[in-house]
Amino acid sequence: MANEKPKIIFVLGAPGAGKGTQCEKIVNSFGFKHLSAGDLLREERAREGSQFGQLIEDYITNGKIVPVEITCSLLENAMIKSKKETGVNKFLIDGFPRNEDNLQGWERQMAEKVDFLFVLFLDCSEEKCVERCLKRGQAGSGRTDDNLESLKKRFNTYLNDTMPIIDHYRSMNKVRKIDTSPSANEVFAEVELAFKEAQAANLF
Repeated sequence: MANEKPKIIFVLGAPGAGKGTQCEKIVNSFGFKHLSAGDLLREERAREGSQFGQLIEDYITNGKIVPVEITCSLLENAMIKSKKETGVNKFLIDGFPRNEDNLQGWERQMAEKVDFLFVLFLDCSEEKCVERCLKRGQAGSGRTDDNLESLKKRFNTYLNDTMPIIDHYRSMNKVRKIDTSPSANEVFAEVELAFKEAQAANLF
């Protein structure tokens, strides 16, 4: 089908829960395309002649969340481009929707255009996440927010804003929860099971 809707899995979890690591493994094993809302915003901000660049810059500089319409547009454009260039039409959307505003914006702008499968919820204790992020910072991740003070704030934001989104999808029976405190390979063994089950059910 030429105009089949893109299949979407949201990947949510605290900072340091292993979203990037697991997404990479899923891409290699199951042929999904990984889209990070944060990366798309950063790329758009840096892109020459971007219509949103300055606006994104202002929001990020002032520590505010970029308007959801922009994030949704960037995600939609990235999906269209991926399908056109590579034929891949199934996507892991990492770190989105982060809050109620994101969710409402997505429902308004995108819900009808995609086939939403489930939320992959990577669950990990605050202690473990903080420890991983600090290690990542020491290893030169280049991320200025991998420090204790920022991490505490980010974790609180996650609990207050993102957990209600996960609960919303859980109430619809659309959440696959994975404990990500073990090693990345052990975690992926569980992730792989969840994806194989979804495959067996012809979700993708």
